[in-house]
Amino acid sequence: MATYHGGELSVQRRAGLQGRAESALRAIKTTFPEVAVAFLAQQPMIVIGAADPSGRLWATLLTGEPGFLQATETTLAVGARPHPQDPLAGVLAAPAKVGMIAIEPGTRRRMRVNGTSSPTPDGLLITPDQVISNCPKYIQQRTPAPVLSGPRELLRGSELTPRQQRAIEEADTFFIATASPEGDADASHRGGNPGFLQTLSPTRLRWPDYPGNTMFLTLGNLELNPAAGLVVPDWTTGSLLHLTGTAETVWNEAETSAFPGAQRLVDFTVEEVREATAAMPLAWTPPAYSKFNPPTP
Repeated sequence: MATYHGGELSVQRRAGLQGRAESALRAIKTTFPEVAVAFLAQQPMIVIGAADPSGRLWATLLTGEPGFLQATETTLAVGARPHPQDPLAGVLAAPAKVGMIAIEPGTRRRMRVNGTSSPTPDGLLITPDQVISNCPKYIQQRTPAPVLSGPRELLRGSELTPRQQRAIEEADTFFIATASPEGDADASHRGGNPGFLQTLSPTRLRWPDYPGNTMFLTLGNLELNPAAGLVVPDWTTGSLLHLTGTAETVWNEAETSAFPGAQRLVDFTVEEVREATAAMPLAWTPPAYSKFNPPTP
């Protein structure tokens, strides 16, 4: 039976939502139901998060033709591996604890899979510990457009450039990887109207924590292990902005009140930046913003 760890329970109690969180446990499975098998087989991308050998968390996207994700009741085969320049390329060349989220922007459906990854000749084989269907809140609706092509370049730094800061301020979606102190990884989606993800400085970001499924898997991990990794996709150019660093939850009501709809804030400190151009071979149509998105400050 699924249980919560101490960090998740602590955040649930502080938020006053432990009763609802206990009920939400029913949504956490250890195997793939038939509807999940069918959903995964239709997807052209999946987000994956994991820790590197130094314990830093990274998140990235893997893509392929629909069918590159093949699930059985107890395994998920991924017919892709990260590009050699990807921050998780070396990590996923060996067994690793991973968090994953498959998202279908066109229908606003998503599914989280946390477990253990092993390399295969064609990609990865995931053995799940948690399979979780999430609600459609804060997902911007967009559909795949013609496949992009272009030279891939890798840009590295220890802080965000002015151009990268502008890209973050214009983003309506990003993904975050976290992990428990035991190394159990998780990947989650964050969405909102452009401007919901703010740059406070070249090494400091802030975003609102909107009402969700009350499990607090992300904030629960951060309660005990501040390491976190973000990936911010550019849905038009196919670029991926990877950030690794640390994150902390801000419970200050005065600061939170500046963000409509927010119940808490999260501050992220950047330790390393990697930007890969032409990393995602999918372009996407302009978004229809979620009706659940609160206005930005």
